[in-house]
Amino acid sequence: MKKIILFYFAILLFNSFLFAQDNPGRHPNTSGEGWVNVFNNDLSNAIFPKGIWTISDGVMTASADEAIWSEKTYNDFVLDLEFKNAEGTNSGVIVHASNIEEWIPHSVEIQIADDYSKEWSKAPATWQCAAVFGHQAATKHIVKPAGEWNHYTITCKGRKIWIVLNGELVNEFDMSLYTSGKTNPDGSEIPSWLPNPLSEIPLTGHIGFQGKHAGAPIYFRNIKIKKLK
Repeated sequence: MKKIILFYFAILLFNSFLFAQDNPGRHPNTSGEGWVNVFNNDLSNAIFPKGIWTISDGVMTASADEAIWSEKTYNDFVLDLEFKNAEGTNSGVIVHASNIEEWIPHSVEIQIADDYSKEWSKAPATWQCAAVFGHQAATKHIVKPAGEWNHYTITCKGRKIWIVLNGELVNEFDMSLYTSGKTNPDGSEIPSWLPNPLSEIPLTGHIGFQGKHAGAPIYFRNIKIKKLK
């Protein structure tokens, strides 16, 4: 009887460990099994216009408003990274990008913005940091001021997306609810350049990072990914 109890206790501990590793509401331990770098140290496996993106001491940045893309495509995954804003930064992490030549209507953008700046502090909430751009605002504004590193974890499973910023789950998003290309479920207007209903866009796609948009730089480091089964 004692051995049976110990056996089931061991199973419970193992399942708890697995849940902790894949819990979309927290930052993961990226030293665990299955985690890999999205990009090589020399960006040799990235897709981007020549000369735009550079990496130095593990920090990646762009000199122009051009995105950088993963060579591989993904469906269900956990993406973990750090980003640092400059004053006025407006950038983003792009997921489910099925067309990287015309990515804006064919993807989902997880917004990065300097919410402390004059411009972005007054922007619509769905344009501010940790929003699903144009669709759903973050529940909290906890991005750090320009010049400080932030920790992002983005989990995509099926048509659901979880966004963790600096230790807190700030957005849970269900793409299947977004059946219109004009209005969100709450009645708010979707930007005209996002006409494709998120309930219908393909899920398998590249992962991208927006470059020096609106004249302000963005910095990324420690970009890692784990595929989900």
